[in-house]
Amino acid sequence: MADTNNGGMWTVLGVIIIGTFITILNSSLINIALPKMMAIFGVSLDSIQWVVTAYTIALGAVIPLSGYLSDLLGAKKLYLGSLIVFTLGSLLCGMAWSNSSMIAFRVIQGIGGGIIGPVGNAIIFRTVPPEKRGIAMGLYGVAAMAAPAIGPTLGGYLIANLSWRMLFYISVPFGILGVMVGSLLLQEFPKKSPGNFDLIGFITSTIGLVCIFYVLGKWTSIDWREMEYPLLLALGVFSLILFIVNELMHPTPLLDLRLFKLYDFSAWSVVMCFLSMAMIAVPYLVPIFLQNIMGYSAMQTGMLLFPSAIATAIMMPISGKIFDRWGYRAVMIPGLFLFVAVSYPLSFLNTDTSAGTINLLLIIRGMAMGLVASPATTMAMNSVSKAMINQASALMNITRQVASTVSIALITTILQHRIALNSATISDQLSVTNPVTTDAVRALQGVYFQGGLSASDANGVAISTLAGLVQKQAYVDAIDYIFLLMMLVMAVLFVCIVFIDLPKYVRTRLQELHNKKEAVY
Repeated sequence: MADTNNGGMWTVLGVIIIGTFITILNSSLINIALPKMMAIFGVSLDSIQWVVTAYTIALGAVIPLSGYLSDLLGAKKLYLGSLIVFTLGSLLCGMAWSNSSMIAFRVIQGIGGGIIGPVGNAIIFRTVPPEKRGIAMGLYGVAAMAAPAIGPTLGGYLIANLSWRMLFYISVPFGILGVMVGSLLLQEFPKKSPGNFDLIGFITSTIGLVCIFYVLGKWTSIDWREMEYPLLLALGVFSLILFIVNELMHPTPLLDLRLFKLYDFSAWSVVMCFLSMAMIAVPYLVPIFLQNIMGYSAMQTGMLLFPSAIATAIMMPISGKIFDRWGYRAVMIPGLFLFVAVSYPLSFLNTDTSAGTINLLLIIRGMAMGLVASPATTMAMNSVSKAMINQASALMNITRQVASTVSIALITTILQHRIALNSATISDQLSVTNPVTTDAVRALQGVYFQGGLSASDANGVAISTLAGLVQKQAYVDAIDYIFLLMMLVMAVLFVCIVFIDLPKYVRTRLQELHNKKEAVY
């Protein structure tokens, strides 16, 4: 039953925001700590990547369980329990003495973090009445945007001035606060008998998601001649097929895939997946562009990205208010239009683009993101009954997690392919017989020769410099190409949103015509 008391509603939202904030903040901090942990633990890049992979795998394994456990234990107990587990995992990660211990403690973190998201969403939708869910999800989204925005800057400061261990310890007081406030103020919802535990569903989903997430996490570095990865991929796909078949036949499935029979739920889930793909491109690619191409430090990159996150945080509550009053079209259509409009100039980024221009484009994109980030989730969740909210939240979260993981793997694959293609194309144009190439080498050779190098050394450095410029230009062109693809994705999504209710309208009209014919006869 929705809590219509405003004070209670916003208090509940505040407790959920705490859990969301620390889980997302932790994910945005971890990559900054990896180089330091490599040095401290004395391990290779492949070994330290397991610190990230272990968390992702644990996350994917427990999300499908969240709906069942919420029905069994109650949403309040499960949420507070998962927050305790995550906080304990954070404390242990800060105390880790080796890479192996860090990986084990990250699994504990992932188990807690994987439950916090879907159960928190379900609590919001069971507490907040439908007419206020837009603004509630907008405020909830502020935490989701603020955490990755401050993560790089905060992480850089903590490592430089304190210790990499503080990246984990910083979550502990917030976690304790969330547990204390939540235990006092969160209300428990009536429990629902979940029925017999779907053991086959749990086993097949765990094997499938773990294999798929593991392979996708290593996608760009995989040597497909090694049998390990094709076998894991095949096992993952086969397990997920068995999972789908089992869920459709089981009387009390772990994840009720029959929710996808609801047109609104399935349509908005698809919209959410494509939004995830388009949204993830900028936070993934822009730091690469700024640091690898423009030579910015991690701190400078974080400061440049920060205003766009502020723009998103400002727009999300506004978007929620508009959504509650005028519906999804009032925010999704202008938001997607703005997304398409700003993606076009982003596809022309180059080494001459000023920081001010990049900042302006990212702020506009941040405003667009603030408009479109929450409505798809809200529309999907609004389409299900209260009794199915736990299941719907679990299904939405695992769908979003899979979409994000696939998107990163896809974007990275396209990026590497385009870099190789662009490098070959530019290199062909800059052959030794091309006078432009010889003039460029000669000019660079002259600069290095005047700098004190011998003629032969100057020639070698000049050729090396030109090769580096070719690689850098290939990188820039590849990033621009992906931004152009994302613009096309958002343009298609814009058209889909305009006509998203058309199938329902056509079906209703056909049913009316059918009823009229039956009335005549």
